[in-house]
Amino acid sequence: MATNTQASPRLKTQSLTCAYAVNGRTAVLQDVDLTLHPGELVGLIGPNGAGKTTLLRALARLLRPQEGQVLLNGQNIWHLSARQVARQIGRVPQSVHAAWPYPVEHVVRLGRFPHRGWLAPFNGKDAVAVDKALTLLDLQSMRHRLLNTLSGGEQQRVLIARALVQEPGVLLLDEPIANLDINHQHQVLAMVRNLVQGYNLAALLAIHDLSLAARYCDRLILLHQGRVWAAGTAAEVLRPDYVHTVFDVTSQLYRDPAGQWALSVQPVDRLALVE
Repeated sequence: MATNTQASPRLKTQSLTCAYAVNGRTAVLQDVDLTLHPGELVGLIGPNGAGKTTLLRALARLLRPQEGQVLLNGQNIWHLSARQVARQIGRVPQSVHAAWPYPVEHVVRLGRFPHRGWLAPFNGKDAVAVDKALTLLDLQSMRHRLLNTLSGGEQQRVLIARALVQEPGVLLLDEPIANLDINHQHQVLAMVRNLVQGYNLAALLAIHDLSLAARYCDRLILLHQGRVWAAGTAAEVLRPDYVHTVFDVTSQLYRDPAGQWALSVQPVDRLALVE
């Protein structure tokens, strides 16, 4: 995987601390530093409650940090308007409300609003962007189908297409394969990786499956208790001692017969520990 780490980062955090006011100030993220470079797919991993979704919200200008800052192409994201940010950052959620009775093309068109506003007419440039995204995601034959008639994998491709028509430099993906079968998981991740490399995007992907994260991502960021516990290549981050501390399992990272990273995991035997 080619990563242009020599170029200036598209997205960067400096000592980022975020908190929610629930019965007082509760810090969810503390002193998080990260960088996303063009052409790089970074996997965001960690147990439930580690702060992955909170971090994605902060990076997308949906949650104002208590301390520190998020820099988008060198500018503090909170010095930019929401529309300016939406033109540069595409978000892909876990899923969309599948009951939406809207055609695929209509859903994808929503991604053009940062460029045209809610009341401006849909123009030729918008149509070209939508057609291009539908073609890239192999959705042309489904453009008139209702979203709620598609499979989970097809719906996920629609969400990615909607983000791409924003023409962003950054993609933020919040567990986009969480509800997909193994075939569609690999399809979506391979597609995201190809888009990141082909369009020189900087992308952060929250993902639970550590083997898939190691296989498809250029770098990994491991969150634990709201802090960056480790960051680097799969071999640097998925060390047995780190995985044991964070996930409470024993593990071994290895290359499978096809040369791909894979992670063998065993739960800790609590009964044996008691004996």
